[in-house]
Amino acid sequence: MALLDGHATLRKCLLSPVVPPATKRAVVAALTERSGELSPITVRLLALLAERNRLPLLPELLEVYRERLMAHRGQVRAQFTSSEPLRDERGLDIARQIETATGRNVTVEARVNPSIIGGAIVQIGSTVWDGSIARHLARLRQRLLADA
Repeated sequence: MALLDGHATLRKCLLSPVVPPATKRAVVAALTERSGELSPITVRLLALLAERNRLPLLPELLEVYRERLMAHRGQVRAQFTSSEPLRDERGLDIARQIETATGRNVTVEARVNPSIIGGAIVQIGSTVWDGSIARHLARLRQRLLADA
């Protein structure tokens, strides 16, 4: 759907429940024909989504497909959050450390969140390792309040 971000009219047409499915199918067919880079199965998927008024589900479908493909390849995606942007060599070092810890090939998505103050947060699937300064301060605060 990022492709549609720069085309407000096209986005409205394809995502509106008011536009008839036949019109959406025709628009998708014209776009896929013009691009010429999509596989036949992808073209059929887009046509089916248009026909059934399900094009808004495309981002979620892509995310699920990406996750399954990575799992099939023995890869895992790790979200690495730090308080400052990573330098390239530091990012590669972190990826290697996560690969060593998990025993899997890792694709690291670096994010910046100044509110964590320092340290880092690593998330792989539903598992989170929170080594942020903000988390340590929150735990220290809880202990101090419990002792009071």
